Amino acid sequence: MAFSYSGLIKQLEFEGYSTDEATYGVEQTGANWNEQAAKKAKDYLSLTAFSYSGLVNQLEFEGYTNEEAVYGADQTGADWNEQAAKKAQDYLDLSSFSRSELKAQLEFEGFTSQEAEFGVTAVGY
Repeated sequence: MAFSYSGLIKQLEFEGYSTDEATYGVEQTGANWNEQAAKKAKDYLSLTAFSYSGLVNQLEFEGYTNEEAVYGADQTGADWNEQAAKKAQDYLDLSSFSRSELKAQLEFEGFTSQEAEFGVTAVGY
């Protein structure tokens, strides 16, 4: 399980450690937070599709710095066109969309116009 610096402190606090104890413990791990971000990014992509920017935002939400989040997303080796196609199919599995609505939704999720175009074409639009 991968954690950000702040995420691991929060987890330890949840488990009953004081903030000082949790912070001390986290500082003693010697963790490479970039590598933790890369692991977390790969974990996310194994569960669901993300755009590059959506994945960076999710990692930042988890407590990674922007630098760590960008590093993590960069290390996934993801094909962002493929991610757009998967996300498009996910949306169609839940609801009906016109081609333009689906493309707009993908762009809202952070896919580039070209990635969104690939995604809607891949699902038959």
